[in-house]
Amino acid sequence: MTVISRAVISGAVLTESGRARPYAASRPLAIEELQLDGPGPGEVLVRMEAAGVCHSDLSVVDGNRIRPLPMLLGHEAAGIVEDLGEGVDDLVAGDRVVMAFLPRCGRCAACQTGGRLPCTPGSAANNAGELLTGGFRLHRPDGSAVHHHLGVSGFATFAVVDRRSVVRVGADVPPDVAAVLGCAVLTGGGAVLNAGKPLAGDTVIVVGLGGVGVAALITALSLRLGDVIGVDAVPDKLAAARDLGASAVYTPQEALDAGIKAAVVVEAAGNARAFETAVQLTAPGGTTVTVGLPAPDARASIAPLGLTAEARTIVGSYLGSAVPERDIPAYEQLWREGKLPVERLISGRIRLDQINEAMDQLAEGRAIRQVILFGT
Repeated sequence: MTVISRAVISGAVLTESGRARPYAASRPLAIEELQLDGPGPGEVLVRMEAAGVCHSDLSVVDGNRIRPLPMLLGHEAAGIVEDLGEGVDDLVAGDRVVMAFLPRCGRCAACQTGGRLPCTPGSAANNAGELLTGGFRLHRPDGSAVHHHLGVSGFATFAVVDRRSVVRVGADVPPDVAAVLGCAVLTGGGAVLNAGKPLAGDTVIVVGLGGVGVAALITALSLRLGDVIGVDAVPDKLAAARDLGASAVYTPQEALDAGIKAAVVVEAAGNARAFETAVQLTAPGGTTVTVGLPAPDARASIAPLGLTAEARTIVGSYLGSAVPERDIPAYEQLWREGKLPVERLISGRIRLDQINEAMDQLAEGRAIRQVILFGT
């Protein structure tokens, strides 16, 4: 095996959070040429094919998530294995892989919970902007380090990642579909399957119809158990949910006024008011699953008596309570069987140099999932 020692790549680097919108004018993300170290033991060099633009990226840009800077953003991505570090013998060059933005060490107590809790060392590495194997592989020309975003840094032409940050998929899975399997589908689908666990006849409501919410919606529809209802404040997103097969769609106020209730309600908007709405829409004995990531200082108001008197449950679900190497192949197969129309999540395909404009679209609620296609 010949391991590449260092390469020059292009990537979208954030140096300062919290710049004013529109980002098309303030340009928080700059396309830079960086030096990328080759893969070390237990690592993989991946040539990026596609990367989704997600709220978790926007939350670093707008300052709602404090991350060490400078950082090369992007965590929902797919690409082709180009080179393998020592000890990686279960992949070969040419494999298509999906990035998993929370690597799992497989040894800590959290990793023994079947996905319910995020891996402790994986979370620590993500918070530090390092790989699970430790340290940095990205450098500016002057030698200074650039942090990794959630172990991936997918807004780049190439990435070096820990082997535990990738899951192999079939060559028949298109790159843009493969990319969104790793975050939107894994998170939204898992909120339904792993956390909500609806039963035959159960109604499922999804509050917030961005990429994760639509993934939750199509996953619920694939189960064919009961009614699936979409709730969002944006008319175009309600129309899209209706086209996908939702039994009904409502604005949040319309849903509350109608008095609808569901056994499983997934909150995927990532704000306190949406969480309150989701709790109010949950039926007695039902489960509210919160998968959105609000600002750290966000606070919600709910009536505890309703939880007690109606035996309701609130469940937090990070990354869809998923084990990526278990769950991504399952979603891949549902897609292959035509039961999970993942392509319908993709609202736009863009170039890397359009990333700031894409962040504006996301911040304004005008996009479900934009995907960067490399080489276009």
